[in-house]
Parts: sequence; structure tokens; C-alpha cells
Amino acid sequence: MQFPVTLLHNKEGGFTVTFTDIPEAITEGDDEAEALTHARDALVSALDFYFEDRRPVPTPSRPKRGQKVVDLSASLAAKVLLLNELVRQNVRPAELARRLRTTPQEVSRLTDLHHTTRIDGIAAALHALGKRLDLRAV
Repeated sequence: MQFPVTLLHNKEGGFTVTFTDIPEAITEGDDEAEALTHARDALVSALDFYFEDRRPVPTPSRPKRGQKVVDLSASLAAKVLLLNELVRQNVRPAELARRLRTTPQEVSRLTDLHHTTRIDGIAAALHALGKRLDLRAV
């Protein structure tokens, strides 16, 4: 998942970064590289709100020519896909735990952006929702 960003050069110096699809994520940096480094942290922090509120995360729009993007790691992208499917199907964590024959605490870890999760666990959760995780190398 690649989220397009807008970099605005500030009159006072430095750059402000905003996300096309995640308006809650805003950050800055003294230079473009620092701003983009902070952008990933801002994106994950903003995504926390979507997860806490059980709101679907918008699909990233296509970047415009020359537009910078911030990539999510494979495991974070998979967690976003899992959250979106849980919301779409209106499946509560307790119900997913029942389907996976595990504890609700384990399901909570699957949807915790700050908990390291094996991709196989997320794939199993998506399978329990009737979906298949499809990874590609491009």
C-alpha cells in the first residue's frame, strides 16, 4: 500500500506533509527527507484512530506523476485489509476469535498496528472471513 503525499515548502523553511487519502495525518520536517521519514510515523498514528474507531481505512489513491508516496510494510498493509474486511462484514473481534478457534486477545493482536504479527495469522483471519491474502512482488 502506497499512500500519496503532498509536500509543501514552508516560507520559514522546511516542509509540511499531508496525505491525500488520510487527512488526519500531517507532519513536517526540516528537509524533504526528514519530512518523509516523519510522514510514515504520522500515517501509522493516524491509522490508529481508524482501528480504534473500527472505521475502514480509505484505499490509497493513485499517485500523480512525480508525487511522493509513503509505503506501509506488508504486515501493516495486511492489517489494514483485515480491518476493512471486519468492518465491511460487521464481524466483531469475538466472532472472529470463535471462527479462528482462538482467544479475543489474540484477535486484538492481529489488529494492533504496534504488535508484531506473523503474516500467516492475518492470512488465516482473512480466510475465516472468506477472503484470501494475495501478495505480489512488483
